Amino acid sequence: MSKSKIIHLDNLSLQDAFNENSELIPLLTPEDEENMNKEEIPSELSILPLRNTVLFPGVVIPITAGRDKSIQLIKDANKGDKVIGVVSQKNSEIEDPGLDDIHKTGVVAQILRVLKMPDGNTTVIIQGKKRFEINEITQENPYLKANVQEAVDDRDIDNKKEFDAIIESIKELALEVIKENPMLPSEASFAIKNIQSSSFLVNFISSNMELSVAQKQVLLEKDNLKERALLTLKNLDKELQKLQLRNDIQSKTRSDLDQQQREYYLNQQLKTIQDELGGVSHDQELDEMRKKSKSKKWNKNVAETFEKEINRLKRMNPQMAEYGVQRNYLELMLELPWGEYSEDKFDLKKAQKILDRDHFGLEKVKERIIEHLAVLKLRGDMKSPIICLYGPPGVGKTSLGKSVAEALGRKYVRMSLGGLRDEAEIRGHRKTYIGAMPGRLIQNIKKSGTSNPVFVLDEIDKLSQSHQGDPSSAMLEVLDPEQNTEFYDNYLEVGYDLSKVLFIATANNLGQIPWALRDRMELINVTGYTIEEKVEIAKKYLFPKQLKEHGLTTEHLTVAKKQIEKIVEGYTRESGVRGLEKQVAKVVRFAAKSIAMEEEYNIVLTNEDIEAILGPARLERDKYENNDVAGVVTGLAWTSVGGDILFIESILSKGKGALSITGNLGKVMKESSTIAMKYIKSNAEEFGINPEVIENYDVHIHVPEGATPKDGPSAGITMLTSLVSVFTQRKVKNKLAMTGEITLRGKVLPVGGIKEKILAAKRANIKEIILCDENRKDILEIKESYLKGMKFHYVTEMSEVIDIALTKQKVKNAKKLI
Repeated sequence: MSKSKIIHLDNLSLQDAFNENSELIPLLTPEDEENMNKEEIPSELSILPLRNTVLFPGVVIPITAGRDKSIQLIKDANKGDKVIGVVSQKNSEIEDPGLDDIHKTGVVAQILRVLKMPDGNTTVIIQGKKRFEINEITQENPYLKANVQEAVDDRDIDNKKEFDAIIESIKELALEVIKENPMLPSEASFAIKNIQSSSFLVNFISSNMELSVAQKQVLLEKDNLKERALLTLKNLDKELQKLQLRNDIQSKTRSDLDQQQREYYLNQQLKTIQDELGGVSHDQELDEMRKKSKSKKWNKNVAETFEKEINRLKRMNPQMAEYGVQRNYLELMLELPWGEYSEDKFDLKKAQKILDRDHFGLEKVKERIIEHLAVLKLRGDMKSPIICLYGPPGVGKTSLGKSVAEALGRKYVRMSLGGLRDEAEIRGHRKTYIGAMPGRLIQNIKKSGTSNPVFVLDEIDKLSQSHQGDPSSAMLEVLDPEQNTEFYDNYLEVGYDLSKVLFIATANNLGQIPWALRDRMELINVTGYTIEEKVEIAKKYLFPKQLKEHGLTTEHLTVAKKQIEKIVEGYTRESGVRGLEKQVAKVVRFAAKSIAMEEEYNIVLTNEDIEAILGPARLERDKYENNDVAGVVTGLAWTSVGGDILFIESILSKGKGALSITGNLGKVMKESSTIAMKYIKSNAEEFGINPEVIENYDVHIHVPEGATPKDGPSAGITMLTSLVSVFTQRKVKNKLAMTGEITLRGKVLPVGGIKEKILAAKRANIKEIILCDENRKDILEIKESYLKGMKFHYVTEMSEVIDIALTKQKVKNAKKLI
């Protein structure tokens, strides 16, 4: 097959014209072919002779007209019905062909477009319609005209299966030819596969094969479609054999040439190695290093160190092991961005838009970044603060660094500290050792190309100690704005200024960060998301992201807010959105699988579809339970993945006043239960408890989900309330939860993790919450919209907790105690 549709009417290339109009070339469908066959051809046609090609029915080709007769014919036809007769010349050398110089069988053509080329020629895009035969010439000037009659196509197929096999063979051979010929575009395969009409396939391939005009004319003149298809198949097979033979010859020639080139390169390398062994070839390299050093913006101390070290390298024998270490050291000094800073962007409104675009919520963090930009804008220069974002996993701490970098217009660098236990990873190795390397901080600064990137120190609470040193201690100098102006790397051996770097550390648990390191950072709490926030995040970020990653669009899958809320409430139990994203991905994968397997599915998902894809909702256990049993109280807890609710149960059994505790509780929770019991004993009359009940009944306290370890002071008032409830047989109010620490003096102390606990309570449909009065400030920091429908009771004494939490009446079927 020909490598391109370049047609020469007057020996002039039409490549440019074809490139501009390639989109006009259609693939003929069976319906188009049927409509075309129904069209009547005129009895008289203007005849356009072609020098070196043959037009076939249905095929679109560009031609260039350079002869005066041809140009005049095209002008006249373009003004009329745009229908002409196209025939091929027997001899392309003849300038003014007559009846004897052209073939009698031609094709009626429709002019699709006429273009005036810069060289003065006329380019015409034409499409073949039907075959015709010339009866006689009726006009010779200004161009040929002739009486014609339609050439009858014999489309009767006696053996349909045999004919289908021939057509299928033609397709396979054509695809093989395209594969073997590197000059043919891959789009040609797509065109062949999408041709539906058998006759058009034969015509299309016949037009594009590398055949002479005479051979193509023979194909055109075949009246029987089956015979034309067989001849096309024969010619196509010959073309494939020629291509395979040519490719084999080229492959053998290329192998010989590649071997010669390989030997040449190896000889050149051998020559270079021999020059290196002579000890003089590195002088040019040293001169290039000195030349580069002149453009570096380093201070006098660094410049002197570089000059000293390069002189030392010059005196070294290249065969020495230390030579490579010294050379790598000098290359590092040249590659580090000494004094090179990216220019900060001070468009605060745009920065705010970027932060809001990439992250939903996180107002405190965004406010702090905008404050930093504002100070930079007003002052022009300042030491970058060390920001530490701490909070549960999946709330967007790490990804926030990228948004900050974009908002500031700085480079972005991320360094994971999880499990790092070698101090040399931070400070580098001394270059006296073979294989010495700088620390990862300096390596990342070199990679960023600037001295003021946004540097994310991920999982700083996961640093660990070993016999190789304490990396957290090595981080002290890095994260102190007063010290990091001259950060000392063991490999670099000169101070490097890190004060312009904006460090953003991330952590899940502040308790695991050494206090000295924590003191050097500005702590910003990134709390969990409410259900409403998670729904918005899933709608605006997670679903579009997953649809894109799975090659789908909203036309393939749509999820309404109610269904997203069902996913959030029934299948995720976290403060962040990492687990939610996994569930979203599972839903999107279901749609992708259905499309790939051509299975029917609902584009707009319903609740039933969500359950069919994700299974029954399995996280309903954190919902509040209405208990009519005395001694059952709902508490609020903080976990590493956010807030949660827990139930504390107490029962009495006849005994001698013993206290037993179960539920996999830690030391602090066990102490809280002991304190609560002692306080009740000393204040039994105040709570209306008969002292004989305390002496003659054993108390058992249990916290369900015994496989889960639990500890902390937050359950103090919850345990106290549970014990008073069981001793008095008074029921706890419905939809009420509490959190707080207790003392032997009857005081209620504040606890942490308030926002996470409040969000957990809201998820559990709790309406009233008891807190220490000192936790009031934590509630004020939470958006009012999150607190809608919730009532808060602030207490300072244990007696207040009991008055608020317990009803006046005893529970149904209350036990008759002494």
